Amino acid sequence: MNSFFQLLFSREQEDPESAETRYYLRVTTVVLIALIAGAALELLPAEPSPWRWLPLGIAYLIGGGRIARDSWETLRDEHKLSIDFLMGTAAVGAAVVGSPLEGAILIFLFSLSNTLEHFAMGRTRQALSKLLDLRPQEAMVVGAEGEELGRVPVEELKPGQMILVRPGERIAADGEVHFGRSGVDQAAITGESVPVTKDVGDEVYAGTINQGGALIVTVTRDAGETMLAKIIRLVEEAREKRAPAQHFVDRFAHPYTLLVLGVTVLVAVVTPLFFGRPWGEAFYQAMTLLVVASPCALVISTPSAILSGIANGARNGILFKGGAHLDLAGTIDTVAFDKTGTLTRGRPRLVNILTRQQIGEAGGSPSPAGEDATRSHAPSPTSAEDEVEVIAVAAAVENTSEHHTARAILEAAKERGIAGTRATDFVAVAGEGVSATVDGHTAWVGNEKMADRMGTEIPPIARGWIAEQASAGYSVVYVGHGGQVIGALALGDTLKPNAVASIRHLKYEGVRWITILSGDHPQAVAAVTAGLAVDEVRAGLLPDEKVQVIRELTKSSRGVAMVGDGVNDAPAMAAATLGIAMGAIGTDVAIETADVVLMSDDVEKIDYVIHLGRRARRVVRQKVWFSVGWMFFLVILSLVVGIRLTLAVVAHEGSTLLVAANGLRLLRGKPHAPDVPADWQAKGHPHR
Repeated sequence: MNSFFQLLFSREQEDPESAETRYYLRVTTVVLIALIAGAALELLPAEPSPWRWLPLGIAYLIGGGRIARDSWETLRDEHKLSIDFLMGTAAVGAAVVGSPLEGAILIFLFSLSNTLEHFAMGRTRQALSKLLDLRPQEAMVVGAEGEELGRVPVEELKPGQMILVRPGERIAADGEVHFGRSGVDQAAITGESVPVTKDVGDEVYAGTINQGGALIVTVTRDAGETMLAKIIRLVEEAREKRAPAQHFVDRFAHPYTLLVLGVTVLVAVVTPLFFGRPWGEAFYQAMTLLVVASPCALVISTPSAILSGIANGARNGILFKGGAHLDLAGTIDTVAFDKTGTLTRGRPRLVNILTRQQIGEAGGSPSPAGEDATRSHAPSPTSAEDEVEVIAVAAAVENTSEHHTARAILEAAKERGIAGTRATDFVAVAGEGVSATVDGHTAWVGNEKMADRMGTEIPPIARGWIAEQASAGYSVVYVGHGGQVIGALALGDTLKPNAVASIRHLKYEGVRWITILSGDHPQAVAAVTAGLAVDEVRAGLLPDEKVQVIRELTKSSRGVAMVGDGVNDAPAMAAATLGIAMGAIGTDVAIETADVVLMSDDVEKIDYVIHLGRRARRVVRQKVWFSVGWMFFLVILSLVVGIRLTLAVVAHEGSTLLVAANGLRLLRGKPHAPDVPADWQAKGHPHR
């Protein structure tokens, strides 16, 4: 109710859609007041007077004038007769047959219906337009020494400038952290519910909220090219791309309107001429028929649901590039995943460790490096200390290296709380490894060539362990210190923490076939995906071979979704029913190529994409069938039994409002893991 009064009396500058809703609301209010006054005058026991018709005349002039204007604009611009034309004709017809009060009631209820429809659609648009509110208006620019230079409009920020973001403030531009460390709430962009820790060198995005300490950020993009600006443009474009059901309704509306007019003329003219029916009675029934046969509810059924679904997705970091793609998401029963960066982390991590103690034990087995490894037997009591030694030495040597191996080792040390020892005399040997002085002794990390260069003999057990890890698809480096090999590290891509559960959720929700398509070596793919309950794994595929697999899957499925990073998987995405880009934040190519863009790399959101598509299709079907069924019921009732015009208006406009409100249900809901029973097992796949 407060929203209605704000619309009615607001004098603030507003967007065209809100202004149109306010216009309809004010017209409806004037018509209501005139209608109440006209009805009260009709009840007075006074002699008939022209003044008694004045309030109803105002209702016709204000409300009917709006209907006439909209009808004329549709006819002029689109050369079509609109539903407004049917309503206006019925209202004029009611006045002609001596029922101006019923005609005024029709005008009021039709105006109220339009107002509420605009208000309901506005609720959906507001959910989208809230993205615009995420953009700060100004930013504090700082100098090279951190001194404050003053606040400037965000539009004037240029790449290379530095801005200060205090705790609780929204970040004003895309950039990299130059100084400081803080948790940043990225929910508005990625849909992540937990703040992400940002350190020096990490990327941050406009519209996200700095929750901890102060940050100095180096701007990397102009205001019009930020990730938030791209999301807003994408959502605005999606609103204009209609779903197939909406295209059908649009094509259906004009010929149907002509049909209704034709039947109305037959009822009003033919029945009196050939069946001796009174002209007034026939004309009244014809006007009633105009009202009940108008497809208002049908026309509003699809856009309200589709826009609500798109808005829901945008709020949760899921961007549908149009209503058609939301509709197609509801048909998916087969999902093909790229491996790297989609189901896996996309970067090397420490997987296994060979320690000094295990090298000294004949036939010993390595201890695993955390949950991603497979533990062959319990490690000896001192293995944890030996692990710390191997990682500490390796991290000290690699501390200044930029190689991906170095990043994986340093990340492992950071996760375990291992403080890096200071190293000196760092030397990198291309294709072999790196060396440095640690605790007064030469230390190195590298391959067998590096060991030969350092004059270090590799124990036989280490060679066997290396071969075993390499056969599993992992990259392995030796770690030497003080003239001997003290251990070895196996590095490889690992599954995301929620990948296993996400695959299980998809199966539980009804996805019948899940396959992994990867360009990696088969052994590497098999090692990483062994724990996933997928139906098929295909490795060593080139981009064109992935396309061929997608085409094969399409022949035996209702719909195939290809999930990838949007870069090398673009051809397969284009060939699939639905292309989904994972973790596309900061990736321009992903936004350009995919049909659906997930701003975070949360695999669980794939399930929500399909779930939201199915909900949208279900709601649209409900609304279409209800609209058509109710409309035909009223038409038959009007033709066979005959109903009062007032009752026809209430029944017709009430169904329109119900249909509009039903679509707003899609605004509710958020991604969550379904409760899969512990003893549940995926069923077979008869279509394979």
